Amino acid sequence: MTPDEILGSLETYGYVIIPDLIPPPLLGPLREASSRVIARARDESDAGWPHVRVVGKQFPPWPKDVREDVWGVQHIMHPDLGERVFAEWYGSQPVLDAVTTILGCGAKELQLELFNLLVNPTKTAFSLAWHRDSIPPEASTEVEIRLLKAPRYGTQWNTALYDDSCLLVVPGSHRRPRTDEEQRTMAEDPRAKLEGEIVVHLKTSDTVFYDNNILHRAVYPTEPVRQTLHASMGTVEAGVERARNILQHDMEWVRDVRFEGRLEGMMQNLVRLRDETGGQELGYNLEW
Repeated sequence: MTPDEILGSLETYGYVIIPDLIPPPLLGPLREASSRVIARARDESDAGWPHVRVVGKQFPPWPKDVREDVWGVQHIMHPDLGERVFAEWYGSQPVLDAVTTILGCGAKELQLELFNLLVNPTKTAFSLAWHRDSIPPEASTEVEIRLLKAPRYGTQWNTALYDDSCLLVVPGSHRRPRTDEEQRTMAEDPRAKLEGEIVVHLKTSDTVFYDNNILHRAVYPTEPVRQTLHASMGTVEAGVERARNILQHDMEWVRDVRFEGRLEGMMQNLVRLRDETGGQELGYNLEW
């Protein structure tokens, strides 16, 4: 896709699907690494990975001592997992080309952020309610308009290691406040159908970049297998609001990691953002 096509789709619809963002030689290693990480995430012994998203809770913080069923694995570039292929892909040229196009910045201005894995639960189907990532559902129309107009200093995406039809969005909703009907649905039945909603169908290696304030939700059936990379990057222009969006996910571990190549500079940009907050407690964007 051309830069104009990517930016045009994001501006008009709030999302864009870019095919084949995973180089073919990396697909197999990414699947294998994901399978190992998922096995650790589901392991209820002391050897299990504690940084997981648990069924029944949509947003952080997630409990560390509950492992009944999981729908996501956090911090997959963490050195304790030992899966170097995730960092290799996160910092790969195809990914950086797409992100710098979307953010309109150079590679040196990029900020390392989240890299997680979305998976199918094995015991209980789960779904997320309609939401915007950075705007609470109780926000007034005036507040919603103001926040929707705020500059974006980051982007996020899902990349499918297997075909994925779990994300639902309302195209164009990133550009306007909610309708009365949308507000009513989100208050009374927040998983009910919204007018204009679509399912985002991803084929293997497809990536959907989307505005985090588009109205969206997701479904997590127990079948088929889901292994979808969920990540974000920001720019050095990000401020406290972006810091909350990222640091609410407990990113302090990156301070003790030495990344290779360009990721080291991106990590230092994230640490700088944390330091600029003065160590203050930033809280959480959404708490339900």
